[in-house]
Amino acid sequence: MKARPAPEVAAHRPPTPLQLQLAERMRAHGPIPFADFMRECLYHPEFGYYSRPEARHFGDYYTSVDVHPIFGRLLARQLAEMWHALDCPTEFLVVEAGAGTGRLAAHVLDFAVRALPDFYQALCYVAVEQSPARRHAHAERLEAHVSRGRAISAAELPREIPEGCILSNELFDALPVHRVLCRKGTLHEMFVGLRASGPGDDVVEGFPGSAMQSAELEERPGPLSSPEIEEYFLEQGITLCEGQFAEAGLEACRRFLDTGRRLGHGFFLTIDYGYEAQELYSERHLRGTLLAYSRHRVSENFLDAPGEQDLTAHVNFTALDVWGGRAGLARTGCVSQMAFLVGLGRANEFADLYAPDASEVEKIRARLLLKTLLHPEGMGGTFQVCVHHKGITAPRLTGLQGI
Repeated sequence: MKARPAPEVAAHRPPTPLQLQLAERMRAHGPIPFADFMRECLYHPEFGYYSRPEARHFGDYYTSVDVHPIFGRLLARQLAEMWHALDCPTEFLVVEAGAGTGRLAAHVLDFAVRALPDFYQALCYVAVEQSPARRHAHAERLEAHVSRGRAISAAELPREIPEGCILSNELFDALPVHRVLCRKGTLHEMFVGLRASGPGDDVVEGFPGSAMQSAELEERPGPLSSPEIEEYFLEQGITLCEGQFAEAGLEACRRFLDTGRRLGHGFFLTIDYGYEAQELYSERHLRGTLLAYSRHRVSENFLDAPGEQDLTAHVNFTALDVWGGRAGLARTGCVSQMAFLVGLGRANEFADLYAPDASEVEKIRARLLLKTLLHPEGMGGTFQVCVHHKGITAPRLTGLQGI
């Protein structure tokens, strides 16, 4: 579990291009829900964080996929087992939502063609990525598999996924969330607007006072922008404490529901950091779980440098169960990344860790990198692997059997 940092004082810096654009919007129309602000910061087509070339992100964070190909290799083995659970259909679609530059897709496909040839012949890997800058890398990274008809690069999800697995790796934590505050038993939504020139009321419709012509931003509570926010907490039996901040991941729920409806028979595999609802909204998280990442440093300066830092919030796996159930999805199991990888790797003593021609030095390095993926106080414990199934009897999957 990543520790919650103490608030930092953001260094004064010139406004970013996105900040200037948002300031103009706020002058014309008033403050916006934090969810809208987060969406613009991450997905604005020109200035959004995820619209930039991926190379610039390595200075901010790295993922399990970046550590070593063993992550994708063991995932390929789990996908092959899912294929067998569906009685080896002629075509098995793996649809990765938020595929980035296709690094995970390449690791899965490169291993499958070498070690799982029967599965590879049935596999069609659809790498879905909205960002043109990131999708541009698919042409080179997946070229060999595209030419064999085993991979497709796409900007949108397929309308139908008859048989296969939908794969989400660190996607739902990066979807916009509504940020709320409980005060006197009532939920208030957090809005982002221009810093006012004079003192104003505590709860606002349009931030009283005249906004300065600067682009300085501030966050204040206001009425809920949608009744769905309160329903989100009520449906899961969640009551927040007085003064507690929390996030409502409505977009993640809608995305899970919509994607799950496209699946005929198969699985939805989610890899992300998060909790069940009772833990996520407990007194241990009175300030919520929203974090900003920049240059491998974490802070709660959510409004700082819009478009130039990553914003994330922990995933609510209970909510995924609720919304997924509406699409016919049922939970197969949920384990830590450590348990998932150990379960899959111990069958052959992690022989998949090494390339066929690896030297002894390369093998030692690979073992050290594996520890990074498995360490219970790091990636191994922070990330959870949650699997749902649809249209089949609850299967037994090796990656979910624990340690």
